Amino acid sequence: MARGRCITWVLMLLAGTCLAEPVEVQGIRLWEAPDNTRVVLDISGPVTHELFTLKSPDRVVVDLRNSRFKKGVSAEAGQGLVRSMRSGVRNGDDLRMVLDLKGAVRPRSFLLKPNGEYGHRLVIDLFDTATPAAQASQPVKAVREAPKATSRELVVAIDAGHGGEDPGARGRNGTREKDVVLQIARKLEAMVNREPGMRAVMIRDGDYFLRLRDRMKKAREQRADLFVSIHADAFRDHRAHGSSVYVVSQRGASSEMARMLADQENAADLVGGVSLNDKDDLLKSVLLDLSQAASIEASTSVADNVLRELKRVGRVHKTRVQQAGFVVLKSPDVPSILVETAFISNPEEEKQLRSDRHQQKLAQAMLNGIRAYFQENPPLGTVMAARRHIIQRGDTLSELAKRYDVSMQRLRVANGLTNDRLRIGAVLQIPAEDS
Repeated sequence: MARGRCITWVLMLLAGTCLAEPVEVQGIRLWEAPDNTRVVLDISGPVTHELFTLKSPDRVVVDLRNSRFKKGVSAEAGQGLVRSMRSGVRNGDDLRMVLDLKGAVRPRSFLLKPNGEYGHRLVIDLFDTATPAAQASQPVKAVREAPKATSRELVVAIDAGHGGEDPGARGRNGTREKDVVLQIARKLEAMVNREPGMRAVMIRDGDYFLRLRDRMKKAREQRADLFVSIHADAFRDHRAHGSSVYVVSQRGASSEMARMLADQENAADLVGGVSLNDKDDLLKSVLLDLSQAASIEASTSVADNVLRELKRVGRVHKTRVQQAGFVVLKSPDVPSILVETAFISNPEEEKQLRSDRHQQKLAQAMLNGIRAYFQENPPLGTVMAARRHIIQRGDTLSELAKRYDVSMQRLRVANGLTNDRLRIGAVLQIPAEDS
C-alpha cells in the first residue's frame, strides 16, 4: 500500500515538473499588410500571455508567463508598423517583449494550434488606427476616355489565395501555393487593366495574411462586378491533375444569407445598391434572396466561360463547374468564382505552375472567360455596356466603323464576322478605338 502511494507521489512530482517546463519562443516572424502588421511567435506549446499598449511613445507590451527565448533566437528588426523589438526577463520566469511602434495601433492576439506547416503559435495583429482598410487599395489605372461621361469601368476583384504564414499547399519540390497564385493574380491584373473599360483590384498584393471574410468584404467595398479567387489544388495521390472552377453551393449561400440577417453590423449594408437599414426582416430576406439568386446565376455563367477557356490550356480535373461552400464565394451581391489552376501536388503540374509562360496562359484563359461573359452581360452604366450597338435597319459595317472610330477589320474580328452582312436586332461589340 505504501509502495503504491510512493509511486503515485513520484508520478505527481514528475507531472508537476513537466507542467513547470518553460515555454520556448522558437522563432519570430513579421508580415506586413497594407493596413496591419502581423507578429507571429513560434512557441513550443500553449502559453498564458497578457497584452497591453503604452503611449508616448506608442508601443505594445506582451508578457508571456513562464517563457524564454530558445538559444540563438532573439527579437527581430522592425517591419511594417513595428519600428523595433526588444525583450527581457520579468519576475524571474516570465518573458516580456516590447514592440516599439511607428504610431498608434489597435492590437489583437490569439493562439493557434499546430498544423501541417507550423507548430504552436502566438499571433499578434497590429491594426493601423490612422489608415482604414478601405483606403488600402489605390486605383490601378485611370479611366479611359469613355463614350459617356457617366460610364464607369467594370471592376474585377482578383484574390490570390492564402498568404503570409498561411502558405497553402506545397509541391514536392517546395513550390508554395501562396507564391504561384500571387504571380498568376498579378499577370491577370495586368491583363485586366489593359482591357478597355475594365479595372482590376488586387485583394492581396503581397505576402501577408487576410481572413476569408475580409477578402470578401474588400471586394464589396470596392463595388466589384466580379470576384475571382485563384488557388492551386492538392491531393494525397500525386497523379491527380487538372483545373477546376467553383461557385458557391446553394446551401453555402443560404447559410450566408442567414448570417447576414442575424448580424446587426450588416443592417446598413448595401445589397445590389439597396440599403437594408430601414427594412423589416421579411423584406431584408426577400431582397437578399433576390440579390443572391442573381449573383449565383451570374457566377455560374462566368465560371462556365472560364472553364471552357481553361480546357484549351490543358487538362481539367472536373469537366463541369463545381459547387462548394467556400467562404470567399458567399457574397450575396458580387458574382464570385474560385479557380483551382492545377494540382501543385502533381510534379508535372507543379513544374508548370512555376513556369512564367504557363502562368500567362492560365491568366489569359481567365481573362478570355471573363471578357466573354461581360461582353454578353455588361453591367448597366459601365463602359462595356456603352460600347455595344444594336443593329438597326440601314446600318452598314463601314458606317459603324466610322462612327465609332475603329477599323472594319477590328469590328469583324471582335464580332466573329466572316462578311459585312449585319442582322437587324443583333448586338455588335465595339472594340477599343484605333490608335
